[in-house]
Formats: sequence, C-alpha cells, structure tokens
Amino acid sequence: MNPTPRSRPFHQVDVFASQAYRGNPLAVVLDAQGLDTATMQHFANWTNLSETTFLLPPEDPRADYRVRIFTGSEEFPFAGHPTLGSAHTWLQAGGVPRSDGHVVQECAAGLVRIKRDGGRLAFAAPPLTRFGPVDAGIRRQLAAALRVSVADIVDASWLVNGPEWIGVLLPSAAQVLALNPDQAAMGDLKIGVIGPHEPGADADFEVRTFLPGDAMAEDPVTGSFNAGAAQWLIGSGRAPEEYVASQGTVLGRAGRIHITADAGDIWVGGDSATCIQGSVLL
Repeated sequence: MNPTPRSRPFHQVDVFASQAYRGNPLAVVLDAQGLDTATMQHFANWTNLSETTFLLPPEDPRADYRVRIFTGSEEFPFAGHPTLGSAHTWLQAGGVPRSDGHVVQECAAGLVRIKRDGGRLAFAAPPLTRFGPVDAGIRRQLAAALRVSVADIVDASWLVNGPEWIGVLLPSAAQVLALNPDQAAMGDLKIGVIGPHEPGADADFEVRTFLPGDAMAEDPVTGSFNAGAAQWLIGSGRAPEEYVASQGTVLGRAGRIHITADAGDIWVGGDSATCIQGSVLL
C-alpha cells in the first residue's frame, strides 16, 4: 500500500515537434519513489495520454535514472517518445549525466543511450526481439484492418522492441494518409504503417500507428515504431541512412522523427518542449 499522498514534481512535455502542442504529449512524474505499480497504472489511466512515465533512482550503476512507462492500460518495457520526453525532463530538472557523451536510461527493456545533438535528443534504437515477415493469415488480417487489398501491402514485418508492432509498408504516403482503419478487424494487433512521400516533400516518409483497445486509437507520434521501421527499411535498402518521417498529420499534429544510421546504431531523434510544470499529489 502506498503512503499518504505527497507532492511530487510533475511535467507534461510535447515530444517530436519543433512547435509546442503539435507533437505527442507525455506526462512525467519526476520522483516516483514509494509508488506501487497499481498506483502508477491508475494515474496513467487518469491522465488519458498515450503514455505516462515515472522516474526513479537507477538500479544499474551505469544508468543515470530508471523509468517505468505506462499506457492507459499496461506497462511497456520500452517506448520511444517517453524515452525522449523523460530524458528532456530529467535534464531540465537538473540531472547531470555520468558520461559526457550520453544520458543512459534504465528501463525494463535494458539500458538505452540518449545523445544530445544541439537542442535535440536522440535515442539509440534497441534491438528487435522479434523481426521477420508475418504469415499469410496475418497479412490478410492487416489488409482487412486497414481496408486495403493484400496486393497494396508492399511488405509487412514483425518489429517488436518492447511494444509488439507489426510494420506495414504501403506504396505511398498518400495511401497512408487516406487510411480509415477497421478497429474491430485489428483484433489485438498493434499496426504501424509507413509510405514514402514524393520527392521534394518536407519529409521522406509518412507514418501512422494504431493501438486497438487503448485510450488513443491512433498515436500522434511513435518513437518505438519509428525505431523498428528504421532498422527494417534501412536494413532492406528501402530507406537512406538519414531521413525524416512525419506523423500525426491527420490528427492535426506536426510530428517529425529524425533518423540517422551511424556506426551500426540507428538514432531516433526529435525535439521536445515542456508545456506544463508543477506538482501532483500521489
């Protein structure tokens, strides 16, 4: 049982957008010591955001802080926009990295390195724990869920790096933007869709991600999916080693995910801005 509620520092930050209120919001409780899992989950459900994070002292001596990441209904071992938003908040609150080069975040998926590139943060994509083509039955389910023909799916692959994403590649960004998914047909699949923009656009790819059964049926901007998609697309030669993906367009957002391959690592970067700063009784 938790002790009597006390005031804890609390921020809401916007991630993956250069302009505040155009990216993906994240709630961050900076001092979560003493909170049990049930309380964290209940509070994450109450915020009604795609994710809420709770910062704790690290257990691994190599880490700068430990984070627990919750959606409205479950805990994730890793997620992308919570990683960047948590690191942004920890640094803004006066956190000093043990290493000059990187912030090291500890989460249930392991240690995640985060680098500073000017005012932008980027995390090193964690390894995929499940990767490979989906079977014919799931491909048919994907087509039904997205209301496209099986022939429209250029490729589909498991991209599991915490969240159990399936990546779907469509021929164009226009087709991605036109999707009107059948939520019932999705079942329990977490689907990320990506398609290339025409040359000259301000982004190289358009991304949309769908999370059935959660508070957010469509996520505004998704770091974990973009991390897996970058490993998949760059590894297969379908994307260059440096590109920009846009996400959240149909939701009125302007998410931008900056992808760079460097010395064997895939870095997933984005801007963050603090929008609300105060305290919460927990």
